[in-house]
Amino acid sequence: MEIITIANNKGGVGKTMQCFQLVCHLANKGHKVLAIDLDSQGNLSSTLGVQIQRTLIPEWLIGDVSIEDVVVETDGEGKFHENLKIIPSSRHLANLSKLLILSEGEIRKNAGRKERLLRMRLEEIKDQFDYVVIDTPPMLGDELIMALVASDKILIPTQAQDYSIDGLEELMDTFEIIKETENSNLEFIVIPSMINSRRKIEKQRLEELSQSFNITPKVRNLVLMQESISTKKPVFLLGKKSNANKDYQELWDYLGL
Repeated sequence: MEIITIANNKGGVGKTMQCFQLVCHLANKGHKVLAIDLDSQGNLSSTLGVQIQRTLIPEWLIGDVSIEDVVVETDGEGKFHENLKIIPSSRHLANLSKLLILSEGEIRKNAGRKERLLRMRLEEIKDQFDYVVIDTPPMLGDELIMALVASDKILIPTQAQDYSIDGLEELMDTFEIIKETENSNLEFIVIPSMINSRRKIEKQRLEELSQSFNITPKVRNLVLMQESISTKKPVFLLGKKSNANKDYQELWDYLGL
């Protein structure tokens, strides 16, 4: 089972978009996929046709409920949904840090540290799925730290703009700490996201990104991308010859997915 986290501590960079396209792509290829929505806004959950009043993710992490209590079926057009399940989020997840503090004694006994909780829970279901893909909130909180500790690979959607690139520095610091202390095999890859290829400044920033990071082929800011989210359909259902589908095919080929 491979665990992939989609993360950026800056919002508005296409994080949930890339997560949605990835889980649908993997499921469409016949893989058994579990999406985990760790963002209390629940955007990935709603895009996959799931809305709940109260998530049980905190209770699952600390061991009060089982995996069967949190995993639900996704809903939408396409047979690939048969291969795709989700652990959905809700506003309740915003209380995660408080609940972890209240359960500190039990966590120390079972996991040692709270950062290891998600890794421990996913280890229990490693034979049930081929891929786990985790969407994280746009901040360096408990959710993101746990996801990094649990993951094999972190994909960072980043716009080719100054503020977005500057934000990578803080995330890289966290990545290096996790890699050194908890997860030595963690891999870091940048996805140039929502790119306007006609803007000279973005071309320049892309060049700077490629000099500093391992970057994938770019994903352009195309109208079809927004249509994909609004209709809750992945780009491969909206036109196989489209530029959007071409961008994602190049991305998946590069990542070997």
